[in-house]
Amino acid sequence: MPAESVAPPAVTDDEPGGRTVRRIVAVLALAAVLPALYLPGLVHDFFDLKIYMRAMDWWAAGNPLYDYVQPDRVQGALYFTYPPFSALLLRPFAMLPLGATVAIFTALTGLAVVVTTRWLVEPVIARHHLPRVFALTVAVLLVLAVESTRETITFGQINMLLVVLILADLLFAVPRNRRWAGVAVGLATALKLFPGIFIVYLLVCRRWWAAAVASATAAVATLLAAAFAPRDSWRFWTHELWTTERVGRTDYTGNQSLFGLLSRLTAPQEPERLIWLALVVLVAGYGLWRAARAARAGDALTGLTLTGLVGALVSPITWTHHIYWFVPAVVVLVDAALATSGGERRRLLTAAVGTTVVIVYGVVSFQDWGTAQVPTDSVGEFLVRNAYVLISLLLLVGLPVREGMEPTSKRTDFPRSPVRR
Repeated sequence: MPAESVAPPAVTDDEPGGRTVRRIVAVLALAAVLPALYLPGLVHDFFDLKIYMRAMDWWAAGNPLYDYVQPDRVQGALYFTYPPFSALLLRPFAMLPLGATVAIFTALTGLAVVVTTRWLVEPVIARHHLPRVFALTVAVLLVLAVESTRETITFGQINMLLVVLILADLLFAVPRNRRWAGVAVGLATALKLFPGIFIVYLLVCRRWWAAAVASATAAVATLLAAAFAPRDSWRFWTHELWTTERVGRTDYTGNQSLFGLLSRLTAPQEPERLIWLALVVLVAGYGLWRAARAARAGDALTGLTLTGLVGALVSPITWTHHIYWFVPAVVVLVDAALATSGGERRRLLTAAVGTTVVIVYGVVSFQDWGTAQVPTDSVGEFLVRNAYVLISLLLLVGLPVREGMEPTSKRTDFPRSPVRR
């Protein structure tokens, strides 16, 4: 009798082949959604990067750096507002064709997303024995999907460079007590003032050496810029730094800070500064207290995430592309959820999924808030226009401190030399 042909067994979802198919489908689905998410941002046309490059051309022609101004439909007028040290690093790029500069900034941002996402996710993969390639691929695609990344890329911003410096210092150098711990945070602070909140974080964590190194690095970089451009440096630190209207309208929805929230309630009038300062003291005090507790428990990621959220809330202006710190917050929530079960797991996963949905949809990408300065006049509009502020406040209270980490309080702040007999 002829041998019967035997059909290969069907691949089920419970078998390795089924899991592989599902993973490939999930990755392809995420990748297919990305172009649609980036479409609204194409109108930015690397607007901020073009401001940088035109300001550098203006400066190279012998004009005062901080006199450069460019009209904007929403903000009215935008100026070059970065510290002089940033201008020193940006100036060589103005010598390249604009297309080359755009390609370099985009490629570096993409590389930074991959590197930092790997830093965040690989410990979670190892702890919970997750499929490494699949988990990393999904994580990178999701980070590319969130509004802060999209706005960073389509505006041509430098935010991810700052994130690389901050994470390298606070995830690796500081917990391991490296002698150069603090250098990267100091450089980030000299490039853009926002990272200065992490020097405060080092101080409240009693990381005296790292805080001193960060402060000294920022000072040296600033003095280097002052030696190259003394007049522009003096003007920036004595005048332009304190002129917030140079950056843009505080009531615009893209400003997701406490001051932005208050400005949207009182527009077109300025909010009461004393109320804002009181909120800043309350939020900064509580958030940094929790961050220091997390760091002492050995949870460096939660500590720096809480600090980043504090910085975003208390800064007078925090554009949507500044708020990268939701990304590590989601990683912490997922990691904590996988380590527990029952109702607590469901609560943490719900928080992680809800945060992800909001930061992917965003607050400005798919909304047209117009140019009129009008106050927020309904509960629904208040929730939508201040979504990032409200989520930041919730995370400040509810972000878990993960257990099982090595307590940093048991380590010395700076490695002692071996005892010689």
